[in-house]
Amino acid sequence: MRTDIVKIDRNNIDIKEMRHAGEIIREGGLVAFPTETVYGLGADALSAEASGRIYAAKGRPSDNPLIVHIAEFKDLAAIAQQVPSQAQALADAFWPGPLTMIVRKNSKVPYETTGGMDTVAVRMPSDPIALELIRQSGGYIAAPSANTSGKPSPTMAEHVALDLDGKIPLILDGGPVQIGLESTIIDLTEEIPMILRPGYITREMLTKVIGDVETDPGLIAADSDRKPKAPGMKYKHYAPKADLVLIDGDEEKVVAKINELTAEAEARGERVGIIGTDETIARYSRGEVVSIGAREDEDAIAQHLYRILREFDDLGVDRIYSESFATPRIGQAIMNRLLKAAGHQVLTV
Repeated sequence: MRTDIVKIDRNNIDIKEMRHAGEIIREGGLVAFPTETVYGLGADALSAEASGRIYAAKGRPSDNPLIVHIAEFKDLAAIAQQVPSQAQALADAFWPGPLTMIVRKNSKVPYETTGGMDTVAVRMPSDPIALELIRQSGGYIAAPSANTSGKPSPTMAEHVALDLDGKIPLILDGGPVQIGLESTIIDLTEEIPMILRPGYITREMLTKVIGDVETDPGLIAADSDRKPKAPGMKYKHYAPKADLVLIDGDEEKVVAKINELTAEAEARGERVGIIGTDETIARYSRGEVVSIGAREDEDAIAQHLYRILREFDDLGVDRIYSESFATPRIGQAIMNRLLKAAGHQVLTV
């Protein structure tokens, strides 16, 4: 299959190209497109066959639900058994934006889209290209991240092409994404709403709108045997080809330990990648050293994470040592992704 890559200007969207992309979706095909979080791989959410094509293209486990993307709040009521009272309040506060809500599905949504579950995950993205594609496609696009399952999520169209060239007909290239981490997922079917995946919308932000919100304790567990509730979060995700280990602790000790481990690895003939910050990279004398950004700039750390993991794939490193980034606002989301990428390999110093 030939994969076309079409550049789309967010400030001057080519409606003709978007109509073509929408037609591919309506006919059961796949289109990769930018959102504010990461690039998504879209198909008709109400078609079992189309959703099946997503799983096949990604090599994704079939029990890992897809998120349904909508462009109008009224469309939530069209696919849910009922709309929880908290949903309207959360939508008013955070939609369009990086928040996914889980509700009970109705019969319109096939089990192939929901990974066999009676619930459906729904969000309204804020990226204008994504919103236009949803409208042109008929209103409901199922879309996980547009990458090979298990690899770092794509934050640029080039990442999508690297993984899916020849497997899908079209990639809409809107340039780099804004946020770089997947949406926050909140389950509204629980008695107390529960965060199943942390993201840019934090627990503190959610509680200000709807009151008590719990966080799945399996999300940031040092014990990799403690499985999170969300089916998709039990799988190894975001992983580079190299073995990744997180080094946690006091900054001075972390830098010293990474230098020590790098020297030992290089003595074994291994090539090492190091993820540091603007404040620390000058203190690493060995290895392929990359800054993820300034430590106080949480948005930059989130935006750069997946790109850096993919860059180390290109460099062909054998091992990666990373500082930990338990930053105040979205540090939980950043560390959740790093822990999954590292297979929960953490060394505390």
